[in-house]
Amino acid sequence: MDKRGSAEQLMKRNCAGLILVAALASGCYYDVEEELYPSSATACDTAGVNWTIDIEPLLSANCFSCHSAGTASGNVILEGYQNALVYANDGRLLGSVSHEPGYSAMPLGGNKISHCHIEVIRTWILNGTPEN
Repeated sequence: MDKRGSAEQLMKRNCAGLILVAALASGCYYDVEEELYPSSATACDTAGVNWTIDIEPLLSANCFSCHSAGTASGNVILEGYQNALVYANDGRLLGSVSHEPGYSAMPLGGNKISHCHIEVIRTWILNGTPEN
């Protein structure tokens, strides 16, 4: 074997070694245990959901910028209990925030609200949309 042949073999081994190291390094990641396995302290609380404490602030933070009396995007007003009640009772509120087929996904052009917020809305509706 000449010098050229052994240099080529050495180069091939080095390249293979670099590729292996790069593949292994790119596969590393770090998981945050609290995000993977949330404790019960951060679990979604749907007990005693009501309009004033839970639903109105949730809608205010996520919906009123487009669906208040002053903006009424798509002629939908969610500001105020009586207005929100219309969309809660006909299924459009939950269908839209859940991004269910057949409903306009809201927020428009954005990600779904959190799973917990969707469950709070669902619970409020299942409990008869109390205005307490």
